[in-house]
Amino acid sequence: MLLDFEQPIAALEGKLAEMKKLAQESQVDVSDAVLALEDKIKSLKKETYANLTRWQRVQLSRHTERPYTLDYIKGLSPTFVELHGDRNVKDDKAMVGGFGELDGQTVMFIGQQKGRNTKERQFRNFGMANPEGYRKALRLMKLAEKFNKPIITLIDTPGAFPGLEAEERGQGEAIARNLKEMFMLKVPVICIIIGEGASGGALGIGIGDRVFMLENSWYSVISPENCSTILWRSWNYKEQSAEALKLTAKDMLGNKLVDGIIKEPLGGAHVNPDKMMKTLKKKLLETLEELSAIDSEERIMQRIEKFSAMGVVEE
Repeated sequence: MLLDFEQPIAALEGKLAEMKKLAQESQVDVSDAVLALEDKIKSLKKETYANLTRWQRVQLSRHTERPYTLDYIKGLSPTFVELHGDRNVKDDKAMVGGFGELDGQTVMFIGQQKGRNTKERQFRNFGMANPEGYRKALRLMKLAEKFNKPIITLIDTPGAFPGLEAEERGQGEAIARNLKEMFMLKVPVICIIIGEGASGGALGIGIGDRVFMLENSWYSVISPENCSTILWRSWNYKEQSAEALKLTAKDMLGNKLVDGIIKEPLGGAHVNPDKMMKTLKKKLLETLEELSAIDSEERIMQRIEKFSAMGVVEE
């Protein structure tokens, strides 16, 4: 899938492929022209992706080929064992979690899972968890705490499911309880926003000692489309909404709402998933080592102080 701003790059790559094919068929030496065009493509890529608008970052975060939660988990931990159910209502397929190994260390992975095709998206409810999804996540967090295992959450959701039945089963209460309980967890908690981080749906598994964002992810109280709908009664102003919301990783780091940005391969995580996996794994191992050296009570106090310092209060 090509995004609008990627069309000029694709056009040059098409010319490069034609040039190489022609050279092969005609036995003509065009190596200098090929090298020149490759340099031009590389320069255009760097310039394009370094100057993306906020809306273009949102588009990249939703790329259909972008790795999802289970892609990362299975890439990081081939021994991952998924656990199911909230022991109350049912197993929410939009929220996944279970124990896995990260370089020999057992950790609890939890995250929202989207689908790649229509059938999968319906099965996963487009990554929008119901209350039982957040209650399952909390159950798994408590299980990790019981066995003194670190927790890694992978956030990628357009928001918690807004349906009537979700509200009837206590959507707001389930998310609020997760916020409260995550502050007090005695084990290290690392949260990674890998794609979309919208509203309370993201916050429900987003309270951690360290919160990182992938370079082309976004994090906000509302999506650009919904913001546009509220303000202008139309989705046509989503680009302006994205600019006003300041929802990119760079914006979030500048406002001290996240602790760092994890760089993606040029063009996005979907261009080179293996490289993205290695970068993420390295960051996770470094952070786990750092957090494990801190006493649990001190870690809890630092977690509380970090989130308490966010925002501005005027009396």
